[in-house]
Amino acid sequence: MTRILIVLALAVLLLPAPHVGKPESVRPGPLLVAARALPLSEGVPAPARAGVLTYLGGWELTSRDPGFGGVSSLLASPDGDMLALSDSGILMGFHAGNGTGRRRPFIAPLPVRPQDRGLPWWAWDSESLTHDPATDRYWIGFELQQMICRYAPGFARVEACRTWPQIRAWPETGSIESLTRLPDGRFLAIAEMGMTADGRHDSLLFAGDPADPATPDPIHLRYAPPQGYRPTDAVALDARHMLVLNRRLTLQELFTATIAIVALPERMEEGDLLQARTLVRLAPPMLADNFEGMAVTREAGRPVIWIISDDNHEFFQRTLLLKFALP
Repeated sequence: MTRILIVLALAVLLLPAPHVGKPESVRPGPLLVAARALPLSEGVPAPARAGVLTYLGGWELTSRDPGFGGVSSLLASPDGDMLALSDSGILMGFHAGNGTGRRRPFIAPLPVRPQDRGLPWWAWDSESLTHDPATDRYWIGFELQQMICRYAPGFARVEACRTWPQIRAWPETGSIESLTRLPDGRFLAIAEMGMTADGRHDSLLFAGDPADPATPDPIHLRYAPPQGYRPTDAVALDARHMLVLNRRLTLQELFTATIAIVALPERMEEGDLLQARTLVRLAPPMLADNFEGMAVTREAGRPVIWIISDDNHEFFQRTLLLKFALP
């Protein structure tokens, strides 16, 4: 009975709910984050084999700042700078791993358009984040509003926002969980709970900027995750491959996750199937939690995968940051 109650509580935590990290209580300023190194599992320090990946290290992140946590998406740079976004519109910048970093650690709410300042804080359910390094612009998917917004370099301001009827067809609490910019400038959004007739996850491929009013209607693709899992983040690995982070909550294991790779068709067309192939499954006795954010960097020419968990601002969950090398 205790385990059932825990699972029910965690299921509730997957929905937006008030917590101390709401944007109106967070002011821009410096952020101090403590990191405690963790083995992949008891007695298995890094480096260690994890599926076809190599576990390079992991940390439990904590901060006295009440706005820290609730991370839903992540960007990373090779020099150790991390940019995390919470599911209530809060940006957190910090260093990780052995990198020295170039950005001072900070915490700050997202900028808001004047016409949106009257919206309640919970409307800013920011679940996905992607970036164009050439222009230094950012795109964020807001789940409850089912809207995609583009931000100026450095998040100086909101440049544009757009809602799409194709996204409004998805459940409000299971829509734009994943958003990635492909190297050729196209964007791909994957629904967490918006399903196709054959039970796949509805996915939208945009020919250009999804916040631009001139961008034409997207085409529908279908994403097939590992059995029993739902996608929580995606990132382009290169022009022909995408990584997808997937999550599952069960009575037996509570939260587990998979990192999967998808081979993208050379020419994606309406209805194409994006089939996931699991690279690693994170389940007890290995580190496991509510993993929602993923980023990719490169070190010594090899891809490095970072994933981060959402602690829901609850004492019985953790913010875990894990690092893997892809062969």
